[in-house]
Amino acid sequence: MNRSNVSASFDVVHVILDVFFQGAALLVTCLIWGDLVQTDQWKSILSMFFVFVLIYIVTNRAANIYNNTLFFYTDRVVKRESVSFFFAFLSGFLTYEFNLQSSIDYRFFIRFLMISYMIIALETLFFLKIIDRIINRKHIPRCIYVGSKDSYNKFRYFLGKTPLTLNEIGYVSFKDDDESLEYIGCIRDLEQIIRKYNIDQVFIMQKREMDIEFIQQYIDLCIKMGVTCRVIVDIYRRRKAFSYNSSIGTYPIMTYHTVCMNTWQAALKRVFDIVFSIVGIVVTSPIMILTAIAIKLDSPGPVIFKQVRVGKNGRHFKIWKFRSMYRDAEARKAELQALNEVGDGMMFKIKDDPRITRVGKFIRKTSIDELPQFFNVLSGSMSFVGTRPPTLDEVEKYTTEQWRRISIKPGITGMWQSSGRSTITDFKQVVGLDVDYIDNWTPFMDIKILFRTVSELFKLNGSY
Repeated sequence: MNRSNVSASFDVVHVILDVFFQGAALLVTCLIWGDLVQTDQWKSILSMFFVFVLIYIVTNRAANIYNNTLFFYTDRVVKRESVSFFFAFLSGFLTYEFNLQSSIDYRFFIRFLMISYMIIALETLFFLKIIDRIINRKHIPRCIYVGSKDSYNKFRYFLGKTPLTLNEIGYVSFKDDDESLEYIGCIRDLEQIIRKYNIDQVFIMQKREMDIEFIQQYIDLCIKMGVTCRVIVDIYRRRKAFSYNSSIGTYPIMTYHTVCMNTWQAALKRVFDIVFSIVGIVVTSPIMILTAIAIKLDSPGPVIFKQVRVGKNGRHFKIWKFRSMYRDAEARKAELQALNEVGDGMMFKIKDDPRITRVGKFIRKTSIDELPQFFNVLSGSMSFVGTRPPTLDEVEKYTTEQWRRISIKPGITGMWQSSGRSTITDFKQVVGLDVDYIDNWTPFMDIKILFRTVSELFKLNGSY
């Protein structure tokens, strides 16, 4: 028997149904509008269909559509499958166009897409649940839940939001003190309960105050009897973190995290950074050359200002900027601390800072001073969009909650920079914007922030 758990939550039936229904969509389109296709175009039609279905399934898998333990909120599934449909449509269209040797008639392709999406919607809303029950009606696992009545009700609510089909026999308590209808006994009688009700699966709620050895004896009992035991871990009460289950070897792992853990999204962000940093360097190189000459003529000192900043999770790196201050600017910072506009001292910001040179005022106002940070992005120490890179002395003052804002790579721009930064001097508000970005990050959010940043630049709000 295969002991691998790699696909334990993978819904193979859903994949098969997707292929079947997309085949049905193509068949319906061919029967009704097949006269739109020339004889020499059928090979291209089949190539298009193969690519369309392949990309649709792969994208659905990446979006966890085929994970049968996820919440089955219909709007969430429709949204994710619509994104998969878009990528499949784009791939199919390119295949359709590049493979055709004769004149292209897009009417067939458009009609196929309409039928396909309509069937996807019907499959999501109706067919999956119905077909799953037809296939599994004689083999629905009989399960019991071990825990309190309140947690049992909450668990049933969540269970009802997933495509899992289970026959809930009732719940078992840790203490024999319940007289409700669903109550079928105490955990000390678990073996007799399993025998009496022909149980296939046991769900045990593990609270953080429970002794591991107490739970382990009942896990061992289930294993000895060949009954599947699922331990529900309820040891983390706060809801700021996301979580997922995995395993390393034979060890189950419960992961809590507040940053994006999707590898493909991180890779997409890095590719975006590399491509656009190279484009940015090439496009702005004439501006950077002229700026370097102006800085050199305006005041003595190096053209590039290098400063140690704090990056992801406290890592140090050197940020590159065009020098906009006199050489003794860092030495004079302490004497100007009383003029700091950020009341709590968590950042340093002064309007009409006397340390700024004449050229420095212009390049700060236009954010030209930040152009060398394209090289920071290219090297990987920064990202195009992220949180503001703090200085060492700022991070030393961070509280436990404020440290979270450096749990991702810093960026040239971000929520704070694109939200009217010259008017935001409350550091708690800055942290709030950064945390909001970390919690809700998507590739589309980065694009939105970039557009907003460009808008702010046209307002000439300046940089810090």
